[in-house]
Amino acid sequence: MYYLAIDIGASSGRHIVGSVNDGKIELTEVYRFDNNLIEKNGHLCWDTEALFENIVLGLKAAGEKGMVPESVAIDTWGVDFVLLDSEDKVIGDTVAYRDKRTEPMIEKCEEIIPFKELYSKAGIQKMNFNTVYQLLAIKTENPEYLKKAERFLMIPEYFNFLLTGNKLNEYTNASTTSLLNAAEKTWDKDILNTLGYPEKIFGKLNMPGTLVGTLKDEIAKKVGYQTKVLLAPSHDTASAFLSVPAKDDNAVYISSGTWSLLGVENKEANTTEEAMLSNFTNEGGYLYRYRFLKNIMGLWIIQSIRRNLNKKYSFAELEAFAREETGFKGRIDVNEECFLAPDSMIDTVTEKASVKPENIGQVMECVYRSLAESYKEAILYLEKVANKKFTSINVVGGGSKDTYLDKLTAETTGLTLYAGPTEGTALGNLMSQMLEKGEFTSLQEARNAVKKSFDIKKFTA
Repeated sequence: MYYLAIDIGASSGRHIVGSVNDGKIELTEVYRFDNNLIEKNGHLCWDTEALFENIVLGLKAAGEKGMVPESVAIDTWGVDFVLLDSEDKVIGDTVAYRDKRTEPMIEKCEEIIPFKELYSKAGIQKMNFNTVYQLLAIKTENPEYLKKAERFLMIPEYFNFLLTGNKLNEYTNASTTSLLNAAEKTWDKDILNTLGYPEKIFGKLNMPGTLVGTLKDEIAKKVGYQTKVLLAPSHDTASAFLSVPAKDDNAVYISSGTWSLLGVENKEANTTEEAMLSNFTNEGGYLYRYRFLKNIMGLWIIQSIRRNLNKKYSFAELEAFAREETGFKGRIDVNEECFLAPDSMIDTVTEKASVKPENIGQVMECVYRSLAESYKEAILYLEKVANKKFTSINVVGGGSKDTYLDKLTAETTGLTLYAGPTEGTALGNLMSQMLEKGEFTSLQEARNAVKKSFDIKKFTA
């Protein structure tokens, strides 16, 4: 029996088919595509039409390879959304979180609801692209959009709607918006009403595994088969954390990709002032676990440097350049907002580095070392707030393939690091479908299968 994960990240997407054989999970990539931001009406936007076209093409590719899935689920990045009108048409453009429209909105929001109060309810760290600030930007620039809106759907929910005609909101992605009450696990009416966001557009929250529906007839005809569409843990980090094959209870998780999401799983949200001041976030996870984590800029910086160089060098070559400059002392604060969407990442790193790099190898070494040191800083805070000593790090996602970063992280933190599986997000998406079907009887059984199924590399301090 086959299951299909459609995993769309901020720079690329992939369709990965999964199956369970003799207690092991097997993965096959059947389709891959780019995800590029486009300039539209003065804003950075997602090309949702191109993305959906690729979703359908990937579904078709699975069928053509003889892997017709029992079910399909979609995960993407968080915080971004569409507003639909009474005719289910998208209102305005699908502006991306990297757009600059939200830069003044933190201060504007603070005048309406102090961040301390917002954090005590929602538990989400202060980042200017959070949904709460994006909606305030819309209310400021285009108030008519909110008046016309009949439904709020996050990006994967919108694609589910295009596939099935059904509109369902999903808990894990909604938890990234800063509009949920972390303790009650539902939309916070006080936040919505205080900020003037219409309650009616926010639907009931559903858990991963919920049936969205079956493919529309016209979609089924295009792809050549009919299948069920389920809700994944549709925020990609929720799916990634689901797949972590932790070696012990004292492990830190890192979902490593465009962003590095570093943290632990908690049974309850931590919305204390200390957590707020350290800018840690509480995102909802599978079975209402909380991901208490820090957003770190991650491999976006390296991806952007490669684009600045017109992709002349592979990631492996850029890594090799860094290894040749191991004595370079320059560092940056990878979490500075200037690294979010600069015109030139190379120039921005050079400008902000404590010692100015003189070649691309030194730029890369600066970024690598700074990432590793930011991981160490976040882990030390986690140890303090959790009153426990961590003994290992589990890294999943595409960044786990970066052996130089894995090595530096182990050395810098002094912790044993386990790298893999690489397709952690897609794997977690698939695991949620497999659990719903009964392939595994519990999350722990599914995670044990991950340990048996994939090569997990070990790095020591």
